[in-house]
Amino acid sequence: MTDHVDENAARERLESERTRVGELIASLQGEGLDQEQADQSGDIASFDTNQEDQGAEMIDREKDLAILERLESDLAEIEAALQRLDEGTYGVDEVTGEPIDPARLDALPTARTNVPPPGS
Repeated sequence: MTDHVDENAARERLESERTRVGELIASLQGEGLDQEQADQSGDIASFDTNQEDQGAEMIDREKDLAILERLESDLAEIEAALQRLDEGTYGVDEVTGEPIDPARLDALPTARTNVPPPGS
């Protein structure tokens, strides 16, 4: 662990973000589950939708799935950052072994590397 990283503040921020992202994932999964149950209920109204409505529903569903996929990826990065904290490697560039700029970690607490310099 490098001395420029406040480990306690980083852990608190990452755990808070893990909770927030986990709640968003649960919410999206809950909405999808509720929708599937409504579709399977046999309600005659669900069979009376036109193609435009079905297309819009499909687009909304695809957006939700894309958002869910991104949130799951974010959660995996948060978990990995917490693991690096536990291992004492948080704030160390995984490529160069150099300390990650504290401003970068402040902006992106899950950062694994420093941003390459412009033009490289």
